[in-house]
Amino acid sequence: LDLTGQFPIPVTLAVIPALTDGKLVARLDEAPHATVAIHGWAHRNHASEGQKKQELGPQRPREAVLDDLARGLSRITGLHGARAVPMLVPPWNRIDAGLVSELGSMGFAALSVYGPPKPASLAVVNSNVDIMDWHGTRGCRDHGILVQAIIAQLRQAFDGGEPVGVLAHHLVHDESAWLFLERLFTVTAQTEACAW
Repeated sequence: LDLTGQFPIPVTLAVIPALTDGKLVARLDEAPHATVAIHGWAHRNHASEGQKKQELGPQRPREAVLDDLARGLSRITGLHGARAVPMLVPPWNRIDAGLVSELGSMGFAALSVYGPPKPASLAVVNSNVDIMDWHGTRGCRDHGILVQAIIAQLRQAFDGGEPVGVLAHHLVHDESAWLFLERLFTVTAQTEACAW
């Protein structure tokens, strides 16, 4: 928050409803550029052993998952008021496709996962450049590779594709991740060609 606050860069935090409280509300009072989205309910894996982690999957009764999402939206909205955006950011970027059609009627206006958007009954605002190397060092990806990924996404955006969405994970950033973001924000702040 301090880093993005130094630049004209809005930030959306994916907040776990079951784990948040007034401390975050107080902290965000100092960060008017930050909004809050709903990050599932408890960030608890319900997938069977050997399956990819998933909180919002078919492993539990549909109504139980929908109830968790309704509680999550209510809790985040109740705590954060106008700062809350009715956007679901599923833990591990996974959600049972059969649940997506229910989100709009529950009060969600958007869904955000990782990668190219798939058709959905509500707005899809995906991230498409993850700065973390989850399958290797579990630290920041090589800065040169990240720049190439951003350039590739910009080319797609210029050809009518989606805007660039940078995915960060502030709780697990190493020094290189913070350095990359600081450099990215510094460079983009120096040009009117970039709008965050």
